Amino acid sequence: KNIVKELYNAEAVQIVIVEHSLCWGLTLAAHLVVVMGTQFYDGAEHRYVDYPITSVVQMMGRANRPLKDSSGKCSIFCYAPKKEFYKKFLYEPFPVESHLDHMLHNHVNAEIGTKTIETFQDAVDYMTWTFLWRRLTQNPVYYNLQGTSNRHLSDHLSELVETCLADLEQSKCISVDDMDLAPLNLGMIASYYYINYTTVEVFNKALSKGTKMKGLMQILSHASEFNTIPIRQGEDRALERLSRRMPLKVNADEGFHSPSIKAHLLLQSHFSRQTLSPTVQSDRDQILPIALRLLQAIVDVISSSGWLEPALAAMELSQMIVQGMWSTDSTLMQIPHMTKDMAKKCEKAGIKTIFDILDMEDDDRTKLLSMPGSKLDDVATMCNAYPNIELKHEVLDADELTAGGRVSVQVTLERDPDDEDEDEDEDTKASNVVEPVYSQRYPEPKNEAWWLVIGDPKKNKLMSIKRVIMRKKVHNARLDFIAPAEGIHNYKLFLMCDSYLGCDQEYQFKIKVAEGEDDDEDEDEEEES
Repeated sequence: KNIVKELYNAEAVQIVIVEHSLCWGLTLAAHLVVVMGTQFYDGAEHRYVDYPITSVVQMMGRANRPLKDSSGKCSIFCYAPKKEFYKKFLYEPFPVESHLDHMLHNHVNAEIGTKTIETFQDAVDYMTWTFLWRRLTQNPVYYNLQGTSNRHLSDHLSELVETCLADLEQSKCISVDDMDLAPLNLGMIASYYYINYTTVEVFNKALSKGTKMKGLMQILSHASEFNTIPIRQGEDRALERLSRRMPLKVNADEGFHSPSIKAHLLLQSHFSRQTLSPTVQSDRDQILPIALRLLQAIVDVISSSGWLEPALAAMELSQMIVQGMWSTDSTLMQIPHMTKDMAKKCEKAGIKTIFDILDMEDDDRTKLLSMPGSKLDDVATMCNAYPNIELKHEVLDADELTAGGRVSVQVTLERDPDDEDEDEDEDTKASNVVEPVYSQRYPEPKNEAWWLVIGDPKKNKLMSIKRVIMRKKVHNARLDFIAPAEGIHNYKLFLMCDSYLGCDQEYQFKIKVAEGEDDDEDEDEEEES
């Protein structure tokens, strides 16, 4: 796409053929634009549907070269019965209507989360400040209004708000107490990560303490955010062929025209590094950032339930998405230009991790990898960006822990501790900025982040979690949780990266909990009685 743009701007090519879905992201302009047909195949509905009139207007707008042409031309080829329709909408002012009523749930949920809406009346008042309110009286038929009197408007808004709040309450995003509204944990997660309330409801119902990697991928692919993935004509057969080459089987009893099936297969093809057609590749690049954002929400939903193993599996899936590989593959596959055969060759030579690559002598590394200089430069860039974190932890006031009290674990993270310059001052340490993650498989720039997790693997119980972005060379964090019953308890501290495989760390520690004050009081009451 970028190459074609450069060639066209340099006038090396004079004609560019563009798919209709790219009209909104296209910056090219021409003296003549030809729209060859005004319909496209909708795989979800199995029929041809008309372009949105706004997309047609956008395509026409490409016939515009300021300071170069005094006029532009656009030719639209369509069915004869549609000719008068397009003449009317293209030559006359185009009415703009509100679709807020279709997406009201997410807006109201976000406003409740920020305390802008705290009562039912606040929600109704909020509606009166919207464009929807202005258009209700101007075009009542479009919004199914029976009239435009104050009574009609009030009843319509009240019914709209009541339905919206009832749905949000049913999905456990908000609590409704008489007329008072308050956000719940799921609603806060949905608004923070900009995901649909229906998606977070699906996550909450589908996830369990026994969810594994396969189940996580199925749940993730059923998010409503993937419903906009286009299913083109004949693509279901290509997806069926693709499914035969994937390690995880998909449940396609109803066919391969479902967006969730396509999302699941595209994720698997990303991990397997399958080469796809340019259009399907663009679909895959589109869903990867969405999947990463959804995974962060999944981690929060799982953490709210206190499950350790599913949370760690979701973090591992995040690493797989960024690096484009299965977690069972060699961690050396993160290195650019590395193939599976080369990774096996390295493992036979005793080189199993990226840290082993860094520790090699230059001549030995060059001989082992057998790559030209330009590729070795890419290898060096990636290996130098690979995080080397030293973790130190300490249980604060370890001798004073009581049942039901607070346990605080102080964690210190230091990046590249062996490379510290003795002359480096404190200001330089504080201003250190983490470089973007190096990945040739992820379509967007991304900053590195970490999860600190305290849990009990034997009980599959997550005690505390914190997401950390290391903007300094040395970063301090504190994790708190409620002390369990009296006795000695063993826990593990996990440091999980969201972008790289093979750099996670885990540490065991134990705490000794004394009898709590409440327990002493209960025993005294029993003795007195």
